[in-house]
Amino acid sequence: MHRRRRTAFVLTAAIAAAAPLLTACGNDAHPGAAAVVDGRRITVAQLQDRVDEVRAAQRAAVGDDAQYQQAVAGTGSLTRDTLHAMVLDRVLRRAAGEAGVTVTRKEIQQMRAGLEQQTGGSKALETVWLQQYGIAPQRLDDNLRLQLQAQKLAQRLGTSTDQPAFWKALSEASKELNVDINPRYGSWDVEKSSRVDARTPWVREVTASGAQQTA
Repeated sequence: MHRRRRTAFVLTAAIAAAAPLLTACGNDAHPGAAAVVDGRRITVAQLQDRVDEVRAAQRAAVGDDAQYQQAVAGTGSLTRDTLHAMVLDRVLRRAAGEAGVTVTRKEIQQMRAGLEQQTGGSKALETVWLQQYGIAPQRLDDNLRLQLQAQKLAQRLGTSTDQPAFWKALSEASKELNVDINPRYGSWDVEKSSRVDARTPWVREVTASGAQQTA
């Protein structure tokens, strides 16, 4: 696979990763919130709306109920992964802003055009992101902005997105934002800038390495 495309997948694959470890959970001081980041709530309703977007796209992409149920079964951790993505978006935005990193609409369009060429067109790219990463078509550009922010932040730091220096920057941003996850969805590992889940063997999880191999 082309190196640039692999790089584009890094953050999406990391979002899909889940560590089956039990750590201290967030508190329940914010009823109705799935998470609180910098004092601002991500409500359960907002999270559910995002999940519903993915489910609607999955339903529209398949021909019958059996295929849809198979798609749902393959994304059993969608709600928690979606919340992780929403939190990571805010954390990365803070880290990028502090480093003076910006992403333009033109850069997003250029990245999308390149990926469309590699995957076989706009619809094909949307399908890949939906099937492999649980990203609804209407959220694709937002996800590409996330990828670009990550790449440019890593470049500004003189590192890459799979190196400790990059994740240290996100860890510091996490601490500043005081991320608090509703225990229903796990907790937040400040050092790794990732959601940490209680062990749930009945839920299919996708590892970062597995997602990258699939990509």
